[in-house]
Amino acid sequence: MIRKNLQKADTAEEEVPSVPFQSKYIHLFPLYQDYCVGLQAITHGLRRLSTSCVSELISPHGPQRRHFGYEVTSPPLNSTEATSSSPPSHPVRVTLCTLWQDLEQVKASGLLSSLTTREIRLQESTFELIGSEASYLRSLGLAVNHFYASKALERTLNQREHHILFSNIRHVMAASEKFLVDLEIRLGKSVLISQVGDIVLQHCPEFHRLYVPYVTSMMYQETLFNQLLQHNRDFLSKIKKLERDPVCQRQSLKSFLVLPFQRITRIKLILESILKLTDPGSASISNLEKAIEAIHEVVTECDKRVRKMKEIEELVCLEMLLDFGKVKSVPLIVSGRFLVHQGPMRQLTVAACNSRVTFVRVYLHLFNDFLIISSKKDQRFTVVDHAERVHVEHLKTEILGLPPDSFLLHLSQSHTGQPTAMILAAHTRSDKEAWMKELSSKQ
Repeated sequence: MIRKNLQKADTAEEEVPSVPFQSKYIHLFPLYQDYCVGLQAITHGLRRLSTSCVSELISPHGPQRRHFGYEVTSPPLNSTEATSSSPPSHPVRVTLCTLWQDLEQVKASGLLSSLTTREIRLQESTFELIGSEASYLRSLGLAVNHFYASKALERTLNQREHHILFSNIRHVMAASEKFLVDLEIRLGKSVLISQVGDIVLQHCPEFHRLYVPYVTSMMYQETLFNQLLQHNRDFLSKIKKLERDPVCQRQSLKSFLVLPFQRITRIKLILESILKLTDPGSASISNLEKAIEAIHEVVTECDKRVRKMKEIEELVCLEMLLDFGKVKSVPLIVSGRFLVHQGPMRQLTVAACNSRVTFVRVYLHLFNDFLIISSKKDQRFTVVDHAERVHVEHLKTEILGLPPDSFLLHLSQSHTGQPTAMILAAHTRSDKEAWMKELSSKQ
């Protein structure tokens, strides 16, 4: 469910130019959705460099030869691998990707014959940040120019829906372009890339400003998208038509909308890979470590905001299902409150005359600062009691003739304003232990 106060579209967004960016160095690169598929085959080859010679790398028939858009086979690293019992080699499909060593500037420089295997792997890992950003920008450009800018699709939505569906993706694309431009300027100064950590650090404030709200809104984006597919036939028709366009390469709109979250997490992994291959005494170490930490902070803040939004949404949904009836009602949606644990229990009553034990089914919602006890019918809850402070106590169940998974719950101040207590029985031992642990932490 999308909250009303979160549904208002910001219609006054500044215009962001969507002119396709032309990379100076990478002329053939896939959509970002396909990039990692090709990258897996390439990365596998790079890892094999640790057991091969650099001469194989620069040989036209070596294992690192790549033909973009074609199927190529990497021959065995040594003759002992090519035995009669070996299975026939299978061609590796390499999607349109570029390696650092394939750049014309690198080939012309003669660097490949003078660098160590580790140094070449470092350059490839560093260049991955550039190549993958180019691929990512291509996909963002398609998301903006093909889907976001589609007038036919826009006519099937109102302004609020269009805003929620695409959020600030145009601004994310503009930030990606600026980032790639700076990375390529560094590459233009020297094909032997000295460092990229300083560039990432420079762009992190912008990443934080744009990626955090985008990722935070993805929950509402997905909810709206599913609602539109179910209830808006015009939207469904237009989306299918747009997705069938060859330019999408069989990728769905959803696959484009999740890219920003995938990208910001991927940048951190690439930087960590670069750090592992960087000489410990290198001057670039400091900026690399700072950049990794800065990106980690962006990812952490995204996770924190998403978790917070889910917690709020959970409270909103639950509040609609609660009926306080004769019990004094309390506001459920309070700043800082979130649901910790919930589940069914049995409330036991021991008759004074014959010690007969009877029970009624109850349902507990335990929050970080509050406990609600209800009776559940269908999907609704009728509140029977609530308290801010609770205390649990173990019982000698065998002596008292109670179920083994019983315990005593004290409400220091119930809805009546007076302390009260009740015997509760969990359905399993593990369930009892979980409840005892959670309730004890709220004492």
